[in-house]
Amino acid sequence: MKDSSDPSSSKPIRSTLLPYGQQWLDEQDIEAVVKVLRGDFITQGPAIEAFETKVADYVGVKYAVAFTNGTAALHAACFAAGIGEGDEVITTPLTFLASSNCVLYQGGTPVFVDIDMDTYNVAPAEIESKITERTKAIIAVDFTGQPVEIDRISMIAHDHNLVLIQDAAHSLGASYAGRRVGAWADMTMFSFHPVKHVTTGEGGIITTDNEEYYRKLVLFRSHGMTKDPEKLIKNDGPWYYEMQELGYNYRMTDMQAALGVSQMDKLDSFVARRREIAAIYNEKLGMLPGIVIPGQHPDAESSWHLYVIRFLPDYFHGNRRDWFEALRTEGIGVHVHYIPVYLQPYYQKMGYAQGLCPNAEKYYSSAITLPLFPKMTDSDVSDVIKAVNKIHAHFCLN
Repeated sequence: MKDSSDPSSSKPIRSTLLPYGQQWLDEQDIEAVVKVLRGDFITQGPAIEAFETKVADYVGVKYAVAFTNGTAALHAACFAAGIGEGDEVITTPLTFLASSNCVLYQGGTPVFVDIDMDTYNVAPAEIESKITERTKAIIAVDFTGQPVEIDRISMIAHDHNLVLIQDAAHSLGASYAGRRVGAWADMTMFSFHPVKHVTTGEGGIITTDNEEYYRKLVLFRSHGMTKDPEKLIKNDGPWYYEMQELGYNYRMTDMQAALGVSQMDKLDSFVARRREIAAIYNEKLGMLPGIVIPGQHPDAESSWHLYVIRFLPDYFHGNRRDWFEALRTEGIGVHVHYIPVYLQPYYQKMGYAQGLCPNAEKYYSSAITLPLFPKMTDSDVSDVIKAVNKIHAHFCLN
C-alpha cells in the first residue's frame, strides 16, 4: 500500500501534460501564410523584406537579415565578424549548443566564462579576465529572456576592439536601461522557434546598424553569391552572378516570413502575458522555503522566455531528478535549461573539463524550468503552482 504522503498515491493535478512552451497561432496567422501560398512567391519573395523591416523597426536598427533558423543566423554573424582559425570567442556555457557551435563552424575556439548566480547570465568581470591577444569576439547570451549587462559588456568589447554579438534568442521584446534588445550589440540574433516569443516555425534573424555586416550577412545566407552589378568583378550580362565567398543556403521562405509578420503584431501582448505569469509565479512560489526564484537585474526588463526555479539541496530529501519526475507525474511538463555546453561529450573530447565554470554547474544541478507561454490560461498557471506546492510539501525536510 502506498504512503499517503507520496504524491504518486494521490490523483495528479492534471490529466493532460502542460508543456513548458508552445506557439499561439490564430486565423490571422493562417490567412497570412495562405495568402503567400496563393501568390507568386513562396521563397525569395517580398514577404522576406517585409518581415525584416518589421523586426528592424521594432528594435530600432537599420538592418535585419532573416535566416532559416537561429543557429544559421549565429553562424552568419560569426562569418560577418571575421572569426576564423585561431580566433577565440568568449561566451557562456549556460546556453543552447548553437551559441558556441557557431564559433566552431568558423574554425574558432569557444572560451567559456562563468555566470552570475543572481541572474544566471554571463558575468562581465569573468569576460574581462579571459580576454587574450587571440580574442576576436564576445557572444553574450540573454538567458531566459533577461538581457545581459549589455552596457558593461559593450564597454569591454569597445575597449578591447572586439566584435559583440548578442544571442537574444530568448529576449525579443526585452529591454535594458530603457533600450530594446536588438539595438545594443554589433549584431543581435533572435530566434523564431515555436517556443519563442513569436514563431515562423523555424527561423532566425540578425539585426544590425552596420552596413558592412549587413552586406556580408546577405551574401552568406545565399551561397556567398551576388548579382549586384556594383559588387561584381566582371559582368557577362543580365543573367550573371558571382560566388564571392563560401556561403550556405540559409534562406528563409516567404511562408515563414509571412507568419512572422503576422506574429510580430502580437509580440507586445505575448510579452505582457509572459510577464503577468512570471509575476504570479514570483508571488506564489517565492515564499516557499528552499526555492530560489529568478533574480532580475535592476536595469533589465525581461521578456520571460523561460521561468526557472532552483531547489536548494539542504532543504529537501531526493534530488532534482526526483522533483522533475514527480512534477511530470502531476501533468506539469517541466524541462531543464541547460546542461553546461562544455560538459557535452563532443566538447569533452576537445579538452574542456568539468569544473571549468563552477557556478554554471551548481545552477544546472538544481534547476527546473516551469511552463510559461502566453496561451496558458489562469487555470494552467494555478495548476503549476499547486503542483510545485504539492511536490515541495512531499520533499521538504521540515
